[in-house]
Amino acid sequence: MFKKLELKKHAMTGISYMLPLVVASGLLIAIGNLAGGNPAVITDYKSSYSIWQAAVSLGVFGMGLLPAVISAAIAYSIADRPGIAPGLLMGMIANAMGAGFLGGMLGGYLAGYFVSFLKKKLVVPKWAEGLMPMMIIPLLASIAVGLIMFFVIGGPIALASAGLTDMLNNMQGGSKAVFGAIMGAMAAFDFGGPVNKVASLFADGLLLQKIYGPEAIKICASMIPPFGVTLSWLIRKKRYTKREADNIKIAFPMGICMITEGVIPIAAVDPLRVIFSSSVGSAVGGMLIMLFNVGSPVPSGGMFIVPAMQNPVGFLIALGVGSVITAVLLVLLKKDATEEEIDFEEEEEEIDLSGIKIK
Repeated sequence: MFKKLELKKHAMTGISYMLPLVVASGLLIAIGNLAGGNPAVITDYKSSYSIWQAAVSLGVFGMGLLPAVISAAIAYSIADRPGIAPGLLMGMIANAMGAGFLGGMLGGYLAGYFVSFLKKKLVVPKWAEGLMPMMIIPLLASIAVGLIMFFVIGGPIALASAGLTDMLNNMQGGSKAVFGAIMGAMAAFDFGGPVNKVASLFADGLLLQKIYGPEAIKICASMIPPFGVTLSWLIRKKRYTKREADNIKIAFPMGICMITEGVIPIAAVDPLRVIFSSSVGSAVGGMLIMLFNVGSPVPSGGMFIVPAMQNPVGFLIALGVGSVITAVLLVLLKKDATEEEIDFEEEEEEIDLSGIKIK
């Protein structure tokens, strides 16, 4: 029986390997579209094409590699180097069948654990032991897990992925608002922790299906907590100690870059009020993102990628409203800091060594 922590560890490894590709590909698409006026992806390489077409095409190619990359990274995390080739192939199968991101993750787990099983159980003659990691194990794992992907699980995952895509595309009014509110609250709940990672993973998967709204929610909800906390401090500085104020001055520029973790030192002092206020503000921001049809083809970058978004003005409105709500709630719910800030970093006493004599 696989431990839950192990599954999470392998998923986090896959995400860490995948994120640079997501960011690079998304920025290439955004830059090409902004500078080139939404150029088409290159399909005929014998005819002439522009540099902006090349940028967008490169970004699209990169996005197409995401299922393979996360699958290979998960398999590698589980089974080391022999898992890479089967993992890549499972991700390519998932992409070809339309199973996308979720199919790639599942394929990575299957490939990794099957390779790990072969490494422990498969016995070969002495002369063939050197072939195990580079030929025998990758080949057997690719055949076995590949057949499972093609004939057993690939189709159902593709249908489920298509159904989710259709559902999100067909959302209207209230259902869009509810979805945006739930995802916004999740993205802000633990300031970059596991709940945030679930929302982020979901948004990145939908990005492959060209559904950009959840990515915009993720970005907005990651920026609302530091912006809201900073605004509440500006409104009523007595709510915070000097140490908290110093942390806020660091959290704000981090928030501009979409780094939510800067709020953690403030939340650690008063977790219930800060988490509640941030989650409510981000829920409202996420709701507005969906209602304004805001979308982001780039998964991260904070304020620097707002021009590349669909309806950037709507994004700024959602960000502003969510930040104000978070700030107002903090001002209303928090109490003034009544005690002077305690400096826990006590100065070290100067040790007098003059009385020590070495004979």
